[in-house]
Amino acid sequence: MATIKPFRAVRASRDKVALVSTRSYDAYSPAELGAQLDFNPFSFLHIISPSYASKEEISSSERFAAIKNKYTEFKEKHTYIKEKNAAYYIYKKITPEASFIGIIAATSTADYKNNIIKKHEKTLKKREILFKNYLKATGFNAEPVLLTYPNSEKINGIIDKYQIQRSEYEFTTKNHKTHLLWIVEDKEDIALITSEFKKINALYIADGHHRSASSYRLAKAMQKENPKHTGNEAYNFCLSFLISENNLQISEFNRLVKGLNGLSKDAFLAALNKRFTITKLKENTYKPVKTHTFSMYLDNEVYLLEFKKPKKGFKTALHQLDTYILYKYILKKILDIKDVRKDKRLAYANCEKKQHYLKEQVNNGNFSVAFGLYPISVKQLKDVADAELKMPPKSTYILPKLRSGLLIYEF
Repeated sequence: MATIKPFRAVRASRDKVALVSTRSYDAYSPAELGAQLDFNPFSFLHIISPSYASKEEISSSERFAAIKNKYTEFKEKHTYIKEKNAAYYIYKKITPEASFIGIIAATSTADYKNNIIKKHEKTLKKREILFKNYLKATGFNAEPVLLTYPNSEKINGIIDKYQIQRSEYEFTTKNHKTHLLWIVEDKEDIALITSEFKKINALYIADGHHRSASSYRLAKAMQKENPKHTGNEAYNFCLSFLISENNLQISEFNRLVKGLNGLSKDAFLAALNKRFTITKLKENTYKPVKTHTFSMYLDNEVYLLEFKKPKKGFKTALHQLDTYILYKYILKKILDIKDVRKDKRLAYANCEKKQHYLKEQVNNGNFSVAFGLYPISVKQLKDVADAELKMPPKSTYILPKLRSGLLIYEF
């Protein structure tokens, strides 16, 4: 039974929202970031980059305090205003390739603890604690966790009902993406959304494992400090965007490697042949079209690798993931890359960098070999999470990517 609740969002006025909300901070190049901060006084980036103008090096605690001060300044100037009533929010993102729609709500950290919100990625304790401290010091969260749930006709019906109404927000950004948002304030609609999610046994984290873990850490810390803790306080919930698994898009992260661990090309191919059927292709590039197949770029040549499945089948849901197969039988066993988080020989390229990018990087000598993967399915993601296993890093590139500062959740 999934617990979600409406909340009083802090948000920009209609006339400023396109200027205020931003892509994720990490999505900006230094030049893009500088342009936003120099020429857009309304950008949420000013809040999370409070020391930009001074260029000073400051500690984390000083930075968090400065962020809170800048956030307060934005509210005092009415760039951000707080909703009068608790609401759910229906958010739609339209790109040239696809359309995504779902519900922004507060989800329960207790559900995270009790595995009603299920995980598929290992988190780093250091990052969890850092973001927990950030949340506690600033008192707000501005970037939702992306959660997915089984398709529900009743939830779809509510979403469809609002889509035919005038949206509170409608704006298009420079990267040709359109954003719409509807406010669900009607008490009957709120009750129906809440009750329908109570019928759902599990939610799955698609993107935002560290944010979820940090929110849970925050709830534990705040509970200890509050002798009147009830479980209903705002800190017991996490800002989330809930999207049907039918509408979720999972793409691949490809791999590039420097060096062949001292092997010659022929020795490397011979080692691969023990576990993979190798076909040299005439195509300029190749994109895998089914699971357990890989493209490989090596020495100005293009190959198709087909994994030789074990006769007894796969032991677990994790063992049948292509990212795990690539790690176990190529990166670790042949190339001696054991730590895929830290080994500097290994790099990742998301699906937005196409197969020709992999080939170019190998042909120009930046990398020795590159591998293209077939995307993991929603079912595979759920199977791994249900088994309480963890995927290798960079196993999924999830869409939609969400705006920062569009709606803010306060503790």
